[in-house]
Amino acid sequence: MNDFKNLLMKDCDEHTRQQLKKAILEKYFFVSADTIGKSILEREIECFRIGNSDKEILFCGGVHGSEWITSQLLYLFIIRIADTIINCKSQLTEILLSCFQKYSLIFIPCVNPDGVEISLHGSQSAKHLENFVRRVAKGDTVHWKSNALGVDINHNFNADWQNIKKKEMDSGITFPSMTRYGGEFPESEPETRTLTEYCRTHHILSAIAFHAQGEEIYWSFSEKTPVRSLEIAQKMAELSGYALSFPESIADGGGFKDWLIVEKGIPAFTVEVGKGENPLDIAQLPEIYARLEKMLFYFLSVG
Repeated sequence: MNDFKNLLMKDCDEHTRQQLKKAILEKYFFVSADTIGKSILEREIECFRIGNSDKEILFCGGVHGSEWITSQLLYLFIIRIADTIINCKSQLTEILLSCFQKYSLIFIPCVNPDGVEISLHGSQSAKHLENFVRRVAKGDTVHWKSNALGVDINHNFNADWQNIKKKEMDSGITFPSMTRYGGEFPESEPETRTLTEYCRTHHILSAIAFHAQGEEIYWSFSEKTPVRSLEIAQKMAELSGYALSFPESIADGGGFKDWLIVEKGIPAFTVEVGKGENPLDIAQLPEIYARLEKMLFYFLSVG
């Protein structure tokens, strides 16, 4: 773990992600990585795999630009799993051995690489969209959540999309914005389609999408929520100390977790990590992970 400490405690921009990818693949022969899509600005959306089963448990981060700490959280989780496999630490190793007999682990650390770059490095990182981003941001790119076209990826999934679009309009959100503009139609954005196409072509058993902040777990959406989701969520809350909650009205729908429940009928969760104002200080990462580790390994054990 110490080999990666300096990289994990950096801002998770494109350069840092490439360094982490290189270091992970060099150290752990059983971890693989593929590009599964590209952003508006042609940045790669990468997927890491551990395991050989065609049944998969999925973890996503970096959906919102200013919430890039969730990407670092997933890289840390990958490294922790890989170290556990190598070092054969008894209890956690037993969980992983049982896990890999049934399914593979899939990690998409940064769904929205353009948004992350904009939050970290400003409008100039938006390439030919620099002037557009500057106008939309009005001088505040640090808190940018959307993709490079001002579409909030977590409002762009086809899960009660028309209703959440009405809520956006009622709130005065009628055009591209730093946050909460759901686009012109569901799956209008390449980042959204990357996730939906992956899930439609793979056997996903369950999933967690990480966001920041609030120390909350969202677990339900509509009558299609699987019965076992509540039991899993209650144990996740018990192990992490996070609260089970429901998103505020304008955020209830259009999200990845919501779409997975509606489209795939699987247990899917949003976990809001940390406390404070986004972007969270990267110094919080060790504490966030330490608090979540038991929950994460529990989630691996139940599929």
